[in-house]
Amino acid sequence: MTVSKTNDRVGAIETRGIEPVPDSERHGQAGQMFWTWFAANISILGLPLGATLVAFRGLNIWQAALVALVGSFGSFALVGALSMAGKKGGAPALTLSRSVFGQRGNAGPTLITWMSRVGWETITTTTAAYALLALLDTAFGVTQNTVLTLVCLLVFIVCTLLISGLGHATIMWINKWATVVFGVLNLIVMGFLVATVDWSTVLHTSAGPTTGVIAGIGFIAAGTGIGWANAGADYARYLPRAIPGRRLVVASAFGAGIPLVLLISLGSLLAAGDASLATASDPVAAINAMLPSWMAIPYLIAAFGGLLMSNHLSTYSAGLTMITLGLRVPRALAVALDVVLMFAGGIYFMLIADDFYGPFSTFLTLLAVPISAWIGVIAVDSLRGRDYDPEALMDTTRTSRYWYAGGFHLPAVIGWAAAIVAGLLFTKAATSATDVWFAGPLADTWFGVNGLGWAVAMAVGAAVYALFGPRAGAPGRDGGTATPTTLQEAGR
Repeated sequence: MTVSKTNDRVGAIETRGIEPVPDSERHGQAGQMFWTWFAANISILGLPLGATLVAFRGLNIWQAALVALVGSFGSFALVGALSMAGKKGGAPALTLSRSVFGQRGNAGPTLITWMSRVGWETITTTTAAYALLALLDTAFGVTQNTVLTLVCLLVFIVCTLLISGLGHATIMWINKWATVVFGVLNLIVMGFLVATVDWSTVLHTSAGPTTGVIAGIGFIAAGTGIGWANAGADYARYLPRAIPGRRLVVASAFGAGIPLVLLISLGSLLAAGDASLATASDPVAAINAMLPSWMAIPYLIAAFGGLLMSNHLSTYSAGLTMITLGLRVPRALAVALDVVLMFAGGIYFMLIADDFYGPFSTFLTLLAVPISAWIGVIAVDSLRGRDYDPEALMDTTRTSRYWYAGGFHLPAVIGWAAAIVAGLLFTKAATSATDVWFAGPLADTWFGVNGLGWAVAMAVGAAVYALFGPRAGAPGRDGGTATPTTLQEAGR
């Protein structure tokens, strides 16, 4: 396996880490973002997300479809908007974030982002291992045991490492073709799942409350696009600056929105007849049980492949995030270190933990708050036209333009911290009514009951930074000038 001279060639190891991509190495089209986010969202995890809308929110299928449409398209439009910074600055999202929070102040958001990535990878790896175990049982009659469970985890992790380790160009190529293959397989499986729907129950289900719709949109947004918003720039950084920003927004929204709406809506349909999918400790087995036996193998292959498409993207971003945190290793080695933690997490979920979905939902609820707070600050900064200095981004010493006050850009850091506190006030994270992991003092208010703590965090982060951060068109504390470049790009 050769090392790429240009850093971005299919089949070669990408040697570039977090350093900004020069204009001479930029290439590609906005359509790449369509395939990237389509591939990231064709996994079966969309089905239990949809099932919760019916089982826990009390929605009917039409409300669930509306929630899926608004939550997925809207949240990934935001991903596309934030990815414009990657096209403009040529670096990963959390590396660009140094310019906003300061070289030291950026450590908090970066650590939270890395934890989010590792958590998603663990959940995806666990689900994929369940799929592989079921495939071995169905095809060869091999029953699950501890050794086989570890082997299945390792198989998925090795597949992830091979793709993520090679890097950006290979990921972009695989995303496009794998989306077609696994997309078709998923459509076939979905057709048979639709045949199992209890249509009489579905069509006679009463509409749920408006608050359930609002809460559902928040839950879907937090569980889909919000979780990827701090990774969009990682995949847009090789794109030419001249590509209009609105194309990234449209490509991202439709790339993720199409599979998510289909999967979430189908999950809602299935749960209307049988709510057990929403609480299944093994969602792969729960869905498999709904299919004819001869469809099991195509379904399990589609499940494994779809989860791999999501996982290699998350692992690639996690490697870049680890380097941004200060890990001084080549990018491919950072990816390798990340998968070790992924393996440990998979062992916990499959061999120790009693519940799969409870920790999943709780994890999403809690991490959505600090990530949303970061989004609020970054969105305002982006709208004000941040101009990125490549040398200052990589200079983590006191000489950096982005050192600010002791390494902290106080308006951003304070805005982020205040937003987290505000969001957690309205947040409740629990696996059941009796197993409450965290409950803010305002969790029983309208915002809290409807699961909008993350939205409060985003709004507060944006408001604080808008009030105290550098104004557009005026000299910033970093010595630069903010201009409305990003707004102009978005309007092209």
